[in-house]
Amino acid sequence: MAQPIPATQTVALVRELGGPVEFVAGYPVPVPGNNEVLAKVLYTGVCQSDLHTKSGTAASAQGTPILNVKLPHVGGHEGVGRIVGIGPNCGEGVKLGGLVGIRFLSRVCRRCEFCLAGIEQYCTKSTNHLHHEDGSFQEYIALDADNLTILPDDVDPKLIGPVLCAGVTAYKAVLNANIKIGDWIVVVGAGGGLGHLAVQYARANGASVIAVDTGNDKREYLQSVGAKEFVDFALVPDIIEEVRRITNGGAQAVIVAAGNAKAFAYAAELLRVGGTLSCIGIPPGRPFIETPISTIVIKGLRITGNLIGSLKECMEAVELTRRGVVTPRVQVRPFRELPQVYEQLEKGDVPGRIVLQIAEN
Repeated sequence: MAQPIPATQTVALVRELGGPVEFVAGYPVPVPGNNEVLAKVLYTGVCQSDLHTKSGTAASAQGTPILNVKLPHVGGHEGVGRIVGIGPNCGEGVKLGGLVGIRFLSRVCRRCEFCLAGIEQYCTKSTNHLHHEDGSFQEYIALDADNLTILPDDVDPKLIGPVLCAGVTAYKAVLNANIKIGDWIVVVGAGGGLGHLAVQYARANGASVIAVDTGNDKREYLQSVGAKEFVDFALVPDIIEEVRRITNGGAQAVIVAAGNAKAFAYAAELLRVGGTLSCIGIPPGRPFIETPISTIVIKGLRITGNLIGSLKECMEAVELTRRGVVTPRVQVRPFRELPQVYEQLEKGDVPGRIVLQIAEN
């Protein structure tokens, strides 16, 4: 029997950028409009981008702060929910009780050159759950049925949330690294939310992975999920020389998953001739990659950025987790611990991904 849908709910609210998180009851539950569904949020990952947006330090494509954020702000864009209401004209494939993902992109136009090319993450008229619409840090959410992430019924909702942002971003970074079976790929920031998934996707694509991070716990974990080598940046005096020694001259690809400008400073120096630098971590502010132009030209290097991925690529990443090929490392915490999670992210001491439990079922 379907549960009644309440008129109000509890949300994690930020009234102004840089302000504290408040848990507010009495926030209206959205009514699904034309071509919308209402989902009850079950679990949601907490992304570094959530912290940067809440703090007012998120960087735009120009490197300036993103300040055009809907206020009051309800963040969250790695959620999994269950459909509890269906608005008019939603079409086929949408069913009550079905699992859906709550991704970064909330709506796309489906008509611009990027949508037509299958790279709708660059849609010129898109909106998202980070800046424009309330996200998954709430109990109920309205979603566009035409941009709906319909999940298989047999996925584990605790694991799938992080796949919808961190997972597909790491997956896209591996695809854009253009690696072949047996190639060396270095993942910088390998123990974090993006990095530990990049290690697994790279390994699934046949690469030999060098994980760069620090700590014996991360060493043991990353080697258990497929890293061939581990370089501890706190203990190794020269990371560049160590990677060159292991790879006999440099890696074919480097993925920088850390949201720290220092992680980008030496990344290109880890590459051999023709190598690819694949960037996914976004540091706050306006830092630069400090690589001599002569190095890029003479070594024939390629640099690629990776903004999440398309819905098709997202579902490919979901399928790899559904089949057990890639398993996110998650810590499940209560919804009301979001402020403490943000404090941990500020310190940079979160291995894998923290997932908040929003509802019981």
